[in-house]
Amino acid sequence: MKMKKVLAVALAAGMVMSMAPVASADEIEYGEGTITIWVADEVTSFTQAKAEEFLASNENYSGYTVTVESVGEGDAASNMITDVEAGADIYGFAQDQMARLVSAGALMELTGDYATFVAENNDSGAASAAMSGESTYAFPLTSDNGYFLYYDSSVISDASTLEQILADCEAAGKGFYMEINSGWYQPAFFFATGCTATYESDETGAFIGSDITYATDEGVAAFKKIIELASSSAFYNGSSVGDATNAAAIVSGTWDSSAAQELFGDNYACAKLPTFTVDDTEYQMSGFGGFKLMGVKPQTEVGKAVVCMELAEYLTSAEVQLERYNEVGWGPSNIEAQADEAVQADEALSALAEQLAFTIPQGQYPDDFWTLSTSFGDDIIAGTYNNSSDEDLLAALTTFQETLQSYAG
Repeated sequence: MKMKKVLAVALAAGMVMSMAPVASADEIEYGEGTITIWVADEVTSFTQAKAEEFLASNENYSGYTVTVESVGEGDAASNMITDVEAGADIYGFAQDQMARLVSAGALMELTGDYATFVAENNDSGAASAAMSGESTYAFPLTSDNGYFLYYDSSVISDASTLEQILADCEAAGKGFYMEINSGWYQPAFFFATGCTATYESDETGAFIGSDITYATDEGVAAFKKIIELASSSAFYNGSSVGDATNAAAIVSGTWDSSAAQELFGDNYACAKLPTFTVDDTEYQMSGFGGFKLMGVKPQTEVGKAVVCMELAEYLTSAEVQLERYNEVGWGPSNIEAQADEAVQADEALSALAEQLAFTIPQGQYPDDFWTLSTSFGDDIIAGTYNNSSDEDLLAALTTFQETLQSYAG
């Protein structure tokens, strides 16, 4: 192991003063004990096996054993925030928990070669999700949560523009499905035109600030396109492939890939979300992206901290991400793993990977954000804003934005 990795861990953990001068990595006292890892149930056995293989292949780490426990990403973050000291040494979590975990002191910062590993080996969305501010705090595990387009290639002649998709659906008497009364899907339009909608929270989960810019000309452009979509004879509000009837196109995620293949059969196809045009300006549909990350708890001993960092890096490496994909289907964030023949042959994952380049990692949002987004979308579907002027739309967005802002602080 390179000495600079040891020093990077020591610097990140604030342990330099306690380290004796060292001449080589071989003189480091790595210590002994148990390393506890929390991961989702479906990858518990897999993670146990890979962690044991890693420790067995590194004689310097022979003093350690590993215990892998089934704790889902959401519960892991909540447990760590509640009691960092009692938490796992290494744990998986969803990227929307990053800010809370950093505030709670539950993540060791990745510096030096570790930060470089994250930045250079993962797609940009995952690498960004692993950061808080300008610092990196986790190793990306997956890039497989988000939404894109499933479609019937015998109906859709060009899946690159929303206008053509709707025209093809209307001509064929088929449906285009998208859940526009959802805070998860709705931002695909607003983020596309350059609007923002994010919240800042403290370690307790309380929302203390927001950055929301829907009440703008950009917001009006997005609003107008959603209204136009809802007015199409081809439009159906929904995102579940299993519930879709007479569909030729539907916006959903990888969880629906099997159902979409069954629905469209030989005409099954996938693509990133299309562009749309408003007042002669073209926008690429955006939205939220979701990533699983793996973090390391701050350690009191440099030796154990190094072992944990090395193990976490290994568990998120190209080799292990690809093996994990083959075993349980988790979509890799590692660029090398994404380029593998088997992953490339997965049409849904390939479409999502392309779409994630245009999304933002989902952060934390108040429950009221989702509720208000549903009400807002319901009004659009009901035709409340049909034939409204740009001034009226801006006024409606101002009320919407002010209410969203009121949920913070």
